[in-house]
Amino acid sequence: MDWQVLTRELSLYLESQVRVGLFGSGVGLSLVLGFGVAYACYYLSSIAKKPQLVATNDSFCRFLEEYCPVVTETYYPTIWCWEGRMQTLLRPFITSRPQVQYRNELIKTADGGQISLDWFDNNDSLYHPDASTRPTVLLLPGLTGTSKESYILHMIHQSKTLGYRCVVFNNRGIAGEELLTPRTYCASNTEDLEAVIHHVHSLHPSAPFIAAGVSMGGMLLLNYLGKTGRDTPLMAAAIFSAGWNVFESVESLEKPLNWLLFNYYLTTCLQSSISRHRQMLEKLFDMDLVMKARTVREFDKQFTSVMFGYRTIDDYYEDASPCRKLKSVGIPVLCLNSVDDVFSPGHEFALLHGTFICGWLAAPRTALRKVLHDYQAAFAFCHWRAAQHIQFSPEKLQSKKHCWG
Repeated sequence: MDWQVLTRELSLYLESQVRVGLFGSGVGLSLVLGFGVAYACYYLSSIAKKPQLVATNDSFCRFLEEYCPVVTETYYPTIWCWEGRMQTLLRPFITSRPQVQYRNELIKTADGGQISLDWFDNNDSLYHPDASTRPTVLLLPGLTGTSKESYILHMIHQSKTLGYRCVVFNNRGIAGEELLTPRTYCASNTEDLEAVIHHVHSLHPSAPFIAAGVSMGGMLLLNYLGKTGRDTPLMAAAIFSAGWNVFESVESLEKPLNWLLFNYYLTTCLQSSISRHRQMLEKLFDMDLVMKARTVREFDKQFTSVMFGYRTIDDYYEDASPCRKLKSVGIPVLCLNSVDDVFSPGHEFALLHGTFICGWLAAPRTALRKVLHDYQAAFAFCHWRAAQHIQFSPEKLQSKKHCWG
């Protein structure tokens, strides 16, 4: 068979059909409809899928299936925007930004620094009018994210509908507050997070306490849980789009297209976040050299790893990778990852970065919001059942690390 002749004939046929269709014969319309049907079949067979639920034991799977039914539902990404990179790029432009009125609090750290917390107290809660027992959700944004990120605002909006209180942990120096010491943050050092969790729990010791982290916020939360085991006031956690192996994440970001679309931009965001504190930081760092970085790896090598006392960049990435600490996690943790996430490649751990857009117009609720809504509602409900002495199996709250990808 002469493939060149066949290809040429097929091209001529398609060209003629499109041309005829433009002039109104209807054959071209049939061709377009045919392509549409073929695309729909491909979408339904290869794109829309049920999540793969992976857990260390069956009890947590049963718990999720009973109280968090979204984990058994087919995920239908927006039909015209299902690819991971495209979703990541378009999310800021096609998702809404709910209005949230925060109450800001600055807390002091042991080294003389300060951390900015943004509270949504939800004092009008109908489901939990008693502030002392109102469930509290601690939210950790991504690498350079703050309480103003759209995904954080939506997570708070979801929590509001359940009657919960939220508090956003803004990393040092990133939310407009002054940097009082020459120290910012990283994915491996959990001291600031430990201080925040202790502070929040001390204010509301009788309230159910849950945490959710996105991207680097999820990595930081996992590293904290790996360090503390069961010795934490958190009853459960949810992790979205965490980088499990930092070496793999950085390597993925350094591929030419990913560098152009994401890596360089993230690097400039990191540089921008510290530039306003230059006078404080240049006491210890060559800021001119830091500002010349063109990749996240170069920034971490010249700044982050040095700040936190690592001998090499590899030492920092080794310590920052949550996959090395999972065996020590002692509370239920639900993790959501996409196999096509350039920040967290599917091959780096058992299984679109912080996006998971679904719906025809990408306007309703993303999968991230659906999962968080069901998950936090489930644990608060089970906490209430236990408090009411209704029969409840403790093993459902005592399993270790769990993934949904």
